[in-house]
Amino acid sequence: MLRNLYIVLAVFSAFTVYAGTPRSLSADWQKAERMSGDSLEKYISGQRMSTTWVEGTPCFYYNVKENDGKAHYYIVDASTGQRRDMIKDITRFAADYARITGDTLDVASPALYGISFRPGNTRRFTVTRKGKTLIYDIRSGKLKEAGKSEKAEKPKGSRSVGFGSKAHNADSTHTMLGCGYDLYVRNNRTGGVTRLTDDGREDASHTYRFRNDTIENNVPGFWAGNRFIQNIYDNSGIREMGFIESLGEGRPRVNTFRMPMPGDEGVRRFRIYWFNPETGLGQYLPIDKYPDQTVDMNYHRSADALYFTRRSRRGDRIDLCRINVPDGTVTELISEQCEPHMNLTLFNYRLLNGGREIIWWSERTGRGNYYLYDSEGNLRNRITTGDSLVAGEIVRIDTLGRSIIFAGYGNEPDGDPYLRHYYSARLDGSEQMSLTPAEAQHELSLSPDGRYGIDRYSRIDMSPRLRAFEISHPERGHLVDTMDLSGLIAAGWKAPERFRVKAADGVTDLYGMMYLPGDFDPTRKYPIISNVYPGPQDDQITREFAVDDNGNQSLAELGFVVICASSRGSSPLRGRDFYTYGYGNLRDYPLADDRHTIEELARRHPFIDLDRVGIYGHSGGAFQTVAAILTYPDFYKVAVAASGNHDNNIYIQWWAEAFHGLDESTDSVTGRTTFSCKAPTNMELAASLRGRLMLITGDVDKNVPPSCTYRMADALIREGKRFDMFILPGKDHGVMCPYYQNLIRYYFVDNLLDYSPGHTDIINHK
Repeated sequence: MLRNLYIVLAVFSAFTVYAGTPRSLSADWQKAERMSGDSLEKYISGQRMSTTWVEGTPCFYYNVKENDGKAHYYIVDASTGQRRDMIKDITRFAADYARITGDTLDVASPALYGISFRPGNTRRFTVTRKGKTLIYDIRSGKLKEAGKSEKAEKPKGSRSVGFGSKAHNADSTHTMLGCGYDLYVRNNRTGGVTRLTDDGREDASHTYRFRNDTIENNVPGFWAGNRFIQNIYDNSGIREMGFIESLGEGRPRVNTFRMPMPGDEGVRRFRIYWFNPETGLGQYLPIDKYPDQTVDMNYHRSADALYFTRRSRRGDRIDLCRINVPDGTVTELISEQCEPHMNLTLFNYRLLNGGREIIWWSERTGRGNYYLYDSEGNLRNRITTGDSLVAGEIVRIDTLGRSIIFAGYGNEPDGDPYLRHYYSARLDGSEQMSLTPAEAQHELSLSPDGRYGIDRYSRIDMSPRLRAFEISHPERGHLVDTMDLSGLIAAGWKAPERFRVKAADGVTDLYGMMYLPGDFDPTRKYPIISNVYPGPQDDQITREFAVDDNGNQSLAELGFVVICASSRGSSPLRGRDFYTYGYGNLRDYPLADDRHTIEELARRHPFIDLDRVGIYGHSGGAFQTVAAILTYPDFYKVAVAASGNHDNNIYIQWWAEAFHGLDESTDSVTGRTTFSCKAPTNMELAASLRGRLMLITGDVDKNVPPSCTYRMADALIREGKRFDMFILPGKDHGVMCPYYQNLIRYYFVDNLLDYSPGHTDIINHK
């Protein structure tokens, strides 16, 4: 009897603990599925408002599904904001369409493809379907089949110029051929064939593919006037790695591939081959400056000049060079030093008027801006302005009007520095003007003549909107349409809350999102889960509207507070110091900020339970996840890490070399330069595990090979640590699937909602 009394008291004691700190013992899985992106998509399906310009006019058209359940097509005059029906009666249109083509058209689905307007004419459009051309008159609302004299009204398209293969020179006197791995040239006057190279080999070939016969169109080069140019990637020194493909047909096979790793001697080499048929001289051009440099050829080409950049292996130097095509000489135009390394995400440059002027991106002030140079590499002036501005992609350059339109970040007073805005500026650095001032993530589409813009903008907590405006007078913009979220809201969806906190340094602002359950009760205590990704090349936090970003909302519906926040060093959009914060400390740099963010949110919101903290991430986020639970084992209780690069020393070369750092040394006798890199690993921290950890990997991941996860598991096993591990057969780096998503959900429900501490050392039983 006494023993039974102890059992009753123990059960009552456990109940009182749960009463003081409510914990759900049975998650509502149906609610989580109802709030998933797949389930909620139906409430906004057809409302994406994809737009198309009508050439030669200030007009564009788009379609959207509205409350009547039908697709509506509109044509909009961007100069006035006036919107009118492009198809007066979609039901009648569908009936006529079916009668003429024998095909069906769903009036509820805005999926009418192949619409074309004649340039400058918005009175009618054509649709081609099943070999028939249909003409629709917008004024009369009539659809008919085109007569023999009427052709499909296709707008003129622009043709891009690239490095396609071209076998013959300008006057067709010579033809470039490929045989084996090498180049041959045929003199079309005499018919004689001459071998030009003898150094081609597998993975360092002058040809597209090995062939025993000498043929045309097997050479990845091009003729610039009367000179042949070929950019050669030499991967022959890169060592192989591999994995076993278990799900292939028949017996499992080993999949091997070349993958350079940090500090490797064998990396990709770059060469540019030049040939002059007039003299018969073929040679490699003198482009080398930095050991193991990276070379990128520009897509501008002419008979006089070609351009390329060369970047040091450390990523701290980059040059723009010009090839004088007729004689093969190389001139360095611009040389930039970027400490500790350049911004690999945002750097770019543009050539104007065939290279007579150059627009060059630089972080020399600490924030990325554009600068104007002359053809010889002399600086003229800074183009973009603003102490807090980070300039992004160039959308348009008007060489006659001497202006550019570009994306920018961080320039709006007290705004979120991750939100993309657009600006115009003159090339002399004057008259910079904001085109998209709303506090939101913007996407800009310009009319073919560049006079008008469509601004499609939204925020994670703001419905997508469509605005039309004149570029010279953006303040006169017209709101055209807004996505209708009424059905979504009626289904129970709620937008996440945006927040701003200080970093662990107490100075730097950090930004993030917080997702709460739909039935949130502020009097309860909720476990908190941090969904992380450390960057640095991209923080991967969605800024634009999304119904279930990365599954965060559906996870929250199970009874959690879910957050995602950017740490210092996580993004290239906030300037050099922020971007390079983790340099030399690739493993640990985001950890303190994530913990500090959670603690700060808990101070603001009593409903956050700091005794039940979880963390999860994919790829670099998995790397951060494991580092976090091992660095702060008493803070993070549960972690899920998928496809993580836990050992960056066996991950892709550029990652650790750029973001952690690279040691360079030169032998004083031989002059040979060698490189080394040693990044800290999660394996070194394995002894610290005390919480619940699940490792996940796909078994055919070529991005972050499964070896990284296996080594992490081995380190935990050697320390006697209990952990969970899941292999997803046949999955590469993109492991996302319903099974994977539910692995994460169940793990947090099992270990945070119904969490009870247990031993993690299964050897010593403690």
